[in-house]
Amino acid sequence: MRVIHEMKFVGRLASGADEWSCPTCGRRVTLRRLPDPELIVLDPGDESAVHVGVIEPDARAASTAEQYGLGPVQEVPRPPRPPAPADPDAADLRWLAEIGIDWDGDAAA
Repeated sequence: MRVIHEMKFVGRLASGADEWSCPTCGRRVTLRRLPDPELIVLDPGDESAVHVGVIEPDARAASTAEQYGLGPVQEVPRPPRPPAPADPDAADLRWLAEIGIDWDGDAAA
């Protein structure tokens, strides 16, 4: 079961993006809205938690997560991490040497 953390709106940046912060784990993001949406993670915080954020004018509302029907989440699909890059093979090492890069040593041209 995943934990839900509520993100708090911090403010609007000069770029026009909104900054959000999680007071529970320290996650910080900037979010730019349409027409050019963009999400930048400034501090990942607890990456196993589900983070929600809503600008809610009603201070009497219970939890943002509860208000919008988000209970405990069993599993949230996340994209797989890309595989670690492999060491270059013999052909790549020859090509690197041809262009002046010593892959195994500390000298570079």
